[in-house]
Amino acid sequence: MEPKKNPKADVSRNGVIYFSVGLLLMLFVAYSAINYKTYDKQVIDIGQLNVELEEEEEIPITEQLQTPPPPPPPPAAVEVIEIVEDEEEIEETVIESTETDQDEEILEIEEVEIEEVEEDIEVPFAVIENVPVYPGCEKGNNNQKRKCMSDKITKFVQKKFNTGLAGDLGLSGRQRINVIFKIDKNGNVTGVRSRAPHPRLEKEAARVINMLPKMKPGKQRGKAVIVPYSLPIIFQVQD
Repeated sequence: MEPKKNPKADVSRNGVIYFSVGLLLMLFVAYSAINYKTYDKQVIDIGQLNVELEEEEEIPITEQLQTPPPPPPPPAAVEVIEIVEDEEEIEETVIESTETDQDEEILEIEEVEIEEVEEDIEVPFAVIENVPVYPGCEKGNNNQKRKCMSDKITKFVQKKFNTGLAGDLGLSGRQRINVIFKIDKNGNVTGVRSRAPHPRLEKEAARVINMLPKMKPGKQRGKAVIVPYSLPIIFQVQD
């Protein structure tokens, strides 16, 4: 007996596949339903923008003030030239001719003597060719005369100077007086200057130096010259 159904039309043969597909679809739908989210709609009021036409501001029309031009400068004063008549008479200077005639006598001019003016030359005592000669120092060479003069002046000052004056003035200890003077072209002592701790000591030093005797003047290149000389006076005041 032959079966009535076609074996190819058996539905149960693919039932497992259909069941699996349907199960997957159900799981997908259920998963989507669970994860589905809804949001409340919020009404956002953005307000109403009133756009009105702005009134046009009327700008007042200003009139530009025009400054009047400066007045023209006054016309320059016309100088009136006054013509003055020359009433004064000017004497004319007549320049005489300096030309001479052959008949004019020629005067002889005497010789004019020109006097030489000697300059006051100062030569230091240390470098002068011929030192001034102090009385009693005529012998010896230049260096010996120089030393002799220094010794003689030192002894003269020690003898004439009043050393007790410093004690009377209340000074004590070592006293120093610097004296500068000149021996002029005639051998005289001039231009005495002194510096000391007390004016009376300066006066005493000048008095003693002015008492020096006249010397033979120093010479440079054979001519008498001025020789400056410095002398320190040092003494100890006895307490």
